[in-house]
Amino acid sequence: MTGRVRQLDEVVIVGYGRQRKGDVSGAVTTVRTDDMRQVADASFNRQLEGLAAGLQVSTTSGEPGGGVSLRIRGGSSIEGGNEPLYVIDGFPVYSTVVSASAVSGAPLNPLSMLASGDIASITVLKDAAATAIYGSRAANGVIIVTTKSGQSGKPKIAYQASVGVQTLAKRIDLLDARQFASLRNEALYDANPALGAHQYLSVDEIAALGGGTDWQREAFRSALTTDHHLSVSGGTRQTRYHVSGNYYLQEGILRHTDFSRLATRVNLQSQLNSRLATGINLSMAQTGGRLAPEGIITSLLLMPPTATVYDKVRGGYTLRNPFENIFANPIASLLEQTNTSRSFKLLGTAFAEYTFLPQLKLKVMLGVDYQSGHERRYIPSTIYEGKAAGGIASVGTSEHRSWLNENTLTYTATVARKHRLEALLGLTQQETKVEWVRTGASNFVSDKLSYNNLESGAVVTTPYSYATRNALISTFARLNYQFDHRYFLTASLRADGSSRFGAKNKWGWFPSVGASWDVSRESFFGPISHIVSQFKLRTSYGLTGNQEIGNEQSLATLSAVAYQFGGIHVKGFAPDRVGNSRLGWESTSQFDLGLDIGLWNNRFSLSLDYYHKRTRDLLLNVEIPWTSGFQTSLQNYGTVVNRGFELALQSHNEWGKMRWDADFNFSLNRNKVVQLGGNAPRYISGLYYILQVGQPLGTFYGAATVGILQPGEEQGRGALTGNANPKAGDRLYRDVNGDGKFTVSADRTIIGSAQPDFICSLSNRLAYGSFDVSFMLTASVGNDVLNLNRQALEVFSGQQNAAASAAERWTTSHPSLTMPRAKLDPAPVFSDRSVEDGSYLRVRTVTLGYTLPAGFARKLHIGGLRWYVSATNLLTFTGYSGYDPAVTTAANAVDQGTDQGVYPSSRTCSIGFSVQF
Repeated sequence: MTGRVRQLDEVVIVGYGRQRKGDVSGAVTTVRTDDMRQVADASFNRQLEGLAAGLQVSTTSGEPGGGVSLRIRGGSSIEGGNEPLYVIDGFPVYSTVVSASAVSGAPLNPLSMLASGDIASITVLKDAAATAIYGSRAANGVIIVTTKSGQSGKPKIAYQASVGVQTLAKRIDLLDARQFASLRNEALYDANPALGAHQYLSVDEIAALGGGTDWQREAFRSALTTDHHLSVSGGTRQTRYHVSGNYYLQEGILRHTDFSRLATRVNLQSQLNSRLATGINLSMAQTGGRLAPEGIITSLLLMPPTATVYDKVRGGYTLRNPFENIFANPIASLLEQTNTSRSFKLLGTAFAEYTFLPQLKLKVMLGVDYQSGHERRYIPSTIYEGKAAGGIASVGTSEHRSWLNENTLTYTATVARKHRLEALLGLTQQETKVEWVRTGASNFVSDKLSYNNLESGAVVTTPYSYATRNALISTFARLNYQFDHRYFLTASLRADGSSRFGAKNKWGWFPSVGASWDVSRESFFGPISHIVSQFKLRTSYGLTGNQEIGNEQSLATLSAVAYQFGGIHVKGFAPDRVGNSRLGWESTSQFDLGLDIGLWNNRFSLSLDYYHKRTRDLLLNVEIPWTSGFQTSLQNYGTVVNRGFELALQSHNEWGKMRWDADFNFSLNRNKVVQLGGNAPRYISGLYYILQVGQPLGTFYGAATVGILQPGEEQGRGALTGNANPKAGDRLYRDVNGDGKFTVSADRTIIGSAQPDFICSLSNRLAYGSFDVSFMLTASVGNDVLNLNRQALEVFSGQQNAAASAAERWTTSHPSLTMPRAKLDPAPVFSDRSVEDGSYLRVRTVTLGYTLPAGFARKLHIGGLRWYVSATNLLTFTGYSGYDPAVTTAANAVDQGTDQGVYPSSRTCSIGFSVQF
């Protein structure tokens, strides 16, 4: 039973403490950090994909240091946040971006400040028994990150280095110059047949074009990435230390984009005497990069291939799309704009722990989280975006300050060897302040000074400034009891008081209870214990909350306005929002039922969980009487339910010199809106989404296509085109309301959902002697993606480039049943043509390594040496036509699964080594 005992005695980090793995009653997953570091990426939370059941990871930007969206057991909030709470060395933080909005494009990931080489463990808390101790911040799950600490002994030096090459994982097929010219001729002819069939270019001119400009080839590149990590650790019986430094540089696959990180960390623990222990965890990081301007992906996809990067007649860059002035030259935008964001972050905690009795300990912790940001942008007058304004500059600074005080009293006792009790009592308080300022100017005498001399701009942009703060004070208690390692009970209660909510609803209470029974410890289990080494039943129920709605949402506010008074332009204030003194938390109740099975000394283990989450009091903007002076008010209405299954399988095998470990994770989640504000059955959100009772969040709402109008059908089916003068080749749409015609306002219907049927992953690690190979596969099945790039690329207007599928468009000689005709002035209708199956199977990582045998290492006077080669995002098998199916432009639950000009993910091939002294 040695293997079983070793696994069950592993320590798991939980909220405000740690437990033996065998004693845990909640749904908790410990991530293998070695697997996480196989993924070449700047952000540790993006590296978590596929490593925990119930955890879904989507890319919001593939840009270096770019954003990522995580969901633990589905999204629950409509107006509030859906991201999990991160607790780094005891300090609660969110992945929320603090920005002055002075730059353009997707923001950097604020968690990219933490190097994965500094992480010792990551624990994902999923059910209420594990998360309720964090109260009003735990409804979306909790991810606990613990960084490395030193061990007693001689100093140990470790150095890791890697270099990699990134390439665009997939290109989007577009028309070349000849094909585009033919398309434009058709569109012009359709608009005005009297001018002939070759109004743009003749047959000979088209033949002489060649392929034209490949804007994807001009914009994308092979890019380098390098990562260096150095650490020194050691200590005595009284004092232990771990000091590290990291330098990370990643060029972007889009030209003139990059990300860099320079970070250092000091972790120190000291046993001052037999009763008093102290410690400090301190990290500092300088991060930043050059960002891709907003809309650059859309621009380079739609730029006509007949346009050139440089103007051969006037010199310099071609300014814009010659046919449609909303699109600028994407190469000029990339290379000539200055668009940078840099930040400094300090995150530190210090603690003192005093032992009154062997069973009674008091721990006091103080923490600080400080971040300053600097954003700079300049658009020169030599490119299209800045030409009319004479150059545009904007600068901004932001500051985020948060302090934390945490006080915990822990009592442990063992009675008669079989009864073990652990009680925790705590008081914590945290305050966060955010400030930012932004200003700018335009119409400069010269571009040479860029944003460094705003006063030289003739037109000053209206300055903006903002300051806010929020505070949280909490008390909590937890009781863990176990009897004879067979029966386990855990109960917790937390009370949170938050400044974010109404005066009449400041406090919330969040209880939980969990129990488990290790049946395999019972005497009657003895006859099969050599086969079934663990059989443990778990269950839990509890309440958690979500306070991530922003600050001052319960208060009536004023906003600055400008108006004319007596012929003079003056400034003043006007009511901006009606107050709600009863505004409170979004409350989530969660039931969990779990089973843990181990076979053959836990060489094979299985964890199965069923959960049911109901989120009530959703924050929604509800319509209110017009006599109030406002149209809506933020109120606690609405209910969303998530329920699902999670399966985690592990296998550990050894045969002589061969070792084989395998992990399989499977997650199935069903999301459903149960109630909306004011008992409304549905709420249409923007142009593409709908919230509807009985449907999941992330539901797409548009027209359903039913084919292409053919010659002779104009008088009959023509009404289904939605056009006043239908012509053969127009797209047909379903008449949903049965009035015999199609209109956008009356005939939209549900056309897809971003929710997957299931997600899963498979990891394998095989080692023989000094060689090792590993790989991980990830998959998502049944999710739809709203591909707004495709919607734009299937507008066959001849004004912009189109997808290669335009070659199959309807013509009199090719009466297509799927693709419409070319048309100079189409009125695009959002339809199911833009909603695609986003299912995929991805070879996430492949790694081949060699570890120098211990005998050779000793001869070289080193502790160890390993070389490896690896690939990230090596292959993706999908029917999705966009760059990446695992993508979402927006991080909220309503707009999830949307691909609109997202910076593509890259394929990375790396080589590296690690050495210890």
